[in-house]
Amino acid sequence: MSSDIRSMGERRKGVQRTLAALFCGCMAVATSAHAGTTGSVALTSDYVFRGVSQTDGKPALQGGIEFASEGGFYTGAWGSNVSWLSDLSTTAAPISSSLELDVYGGYRGKFSDAVSYDVGLLYYAYPGDFPGGFNSADTAEVYAGLTVAASDKLSLGAKYSHAVTDLFGYVDSSGSGYLDLNATLALDGGWSLAAHAGKQWIDGNGAFEYSDWKLGVTKAFDNGFSVGAAWTDTDADDALYTNPFGHRIADGTFALTVTKAF
Repeated sequence: MSSDIRSMGERRKGVQRTLAALFCGCMAVATSAHAGTTGSVALTSDYVFRGVSQTDGKPALQGGIEFASEGGFYTGAWGSNVSWLSDLSTTAAPISSSLELDVYGGYRGKFSDAVSYDVGLLYYAYPGDFPGGFNSADTAEVYAGLTVAASDKLSLGAKYSHAVTDLFGYVDSSGSGYLDLNATLALDGGWSLAAHAGKQWIDGNGAFEYSDWKLGVTKAFDNGFSVGAAWTDTDADDALYTNPFGHRIADGTFALTVTKAF
């Protein structure tokens, strides 16, 4: 049994080293490319993902870069500090993990001038040190999205993500899914309003399933900076989404984010 645990840990570390190499590769490709390269750096007061705080209500520094070809294919990498794994650490089962590193790739196309689609694969990695037998939080999802330009100012979107591994450490949860519905309204002066509703299904762990929703406003400036404010809430079971510090990490929360795009 102990050899199996060591083997699992070695495989996880191998995947994390591969992802780190892929991240560096994406950075190198994007740096050497000119057209089609975009990126951003952001500071947020709370990293909220699918309605759940990843930083126990504390700030996060985030950044990403993406290269998109003229043919529609794209690849990218994104990272943020997190604390939700290390928050579970105990003396008997210590956990040291403070980084989320995502690597993704896919294809974007159009059915018409008003309707576009996006399909791809995203891998979430959480490098760190974990106790023996810990079910890896690393997660791979395939996704498909559809966006409709309802007017010059209103955009409607739907996206479904399907886990092809266990989902964020939940045991036997491969096959879980997340549905994301969103609407964005562009206003004059660089302002925009956004609304989101989502549903997280967790295979084999039904008690942890929940719905989430968000309302936000963003002001974009000509120099590439933008400032956003959003309120997020969920119907998640508080007892299941309370961390060891007694904080309800899926409760209603307000987050302020400053982003610089380049």
